[in-house]
Amino acid sequence: MKDFRLYDIADFVMDEDFIRWVQRKAPVDNLFWENWLEQNPARHLIIAEARQIVEFIQLEQEPIPVADVQVEIAQLLTTIHQSKKKAEPKRPWGRLAILSGAAAAAAVIILLMIKGFPGLTHSNKGLAPMILVPSVSSLVQKDNPSEKPLFFNLPDGTTISLSPGSRISYPIKFLASATRDVYLSGEAYFAIVKNPAKPFRVLTGELITRVLGTTFCIRGFEKDTVIRITVHTGKVSVSSQSPVQGVSESAPDGLIVSPNQQLVYHREVKKFQKILVEKPAFVVPDTLDHSMVYEDTPVEKVFDQLGRYYGINIVFDNELLNKCTVTADLANEPFYHKLDLICKAIGASYEIVDAQVVIQSNGCQ
Repeated sequence: MKDFRLYDIADFVMDEDFIRWVQRKAPVDNLFWENWLEQNPARHLIIAEARQIVEFIQLEQEPIPVADVQVEIAQLLTTIHQSKKKAEPKRPWGRLAILSGAAAAAAVIILLMIKGFPGLTHSNKGLAPMILVPSVSSLVQKDNPSEKPLFFNLPDGTTISLSPGSRISYPIKFLASATRDVYLSGEAYFAIVKNPAKPFRVLTGELITRVLGTTFCIRGFEKDTVIRITVHTGKVSVSSQSPVQGVSESAPDGLIVSPNQQLVYHREVKKFQKILVEKPAFVVPDTLDHSMVYEDTPVEKVFDQLGRYYGINIVFDNELLNKCTVTADLANEPFYHKLDLICKAIGASYEIVDAQVVIQSNGCQ
């Protein structure tokens, strides 16, 4: 039994069942792949690109002897699964006649990855090759080969800032499904239009980020070993389609990421790590008094206010610190400097553990 979840683009364009579906579009095959994509939504972008490649293979040339084809495919497959260094193929394009089935797909996809084919692909630094042929699905595909962010709106009004070297795919309309799904490779900032009846989902590689309405950033280029999800406002939930170290499979809502938090997914070891952002910002309304000026104030009150203003959990032993007070003006200090000043005043220290601040102290006399 084939496990298509483990396939990359090269595997799909070489698979006879996949090629048959793309070329013949038999009802039974359509039903299978529709059900499979529904169960594996993060694979939509890979399937779309593989379909484009297979559909483009329509050139008719004199076939190469079977023995030569097998040698050619073996050599090219060795190259594609090695490091991504660019290499010139040993034979000119004319020698690689387009065949049907697995051999044809293998030759085309590998040449696209290694050398590129005029009129079919374009490459930019940090940008994976994109096939410049009409889409074979209802997805709209955008890429940003420039050196500046690309701003545009989705059909639901959601605003996206697509970073250089990134690409994104999304439906022409968000009417046919229960969720608003987009497929990202690279980095993008999202300002989501709220619609509780139709949650917004960003599918990045093996991760799914779910949100009703918020602003956040996702960075996950194909060459990156980690995927980073940073939340600015609201909350998102992140889950993986494969088991992740330290995360219970019975948690259908995934890991919750809040403002000033960043979730890091390490692809090689399949492990999540939740950290604080480098420069935490206020999460309370601007109309609230942000002065944070204290005069002999109990440290419990100071930590409580600091945690609420930044949306960050601060853990400390209240009984141990019940005699500690703070006198300081923290109005214009960044978050971590505020922590440094408070800890210095009470003779304590802190560390960041799982996106929380843990205060360590022997108490105040």
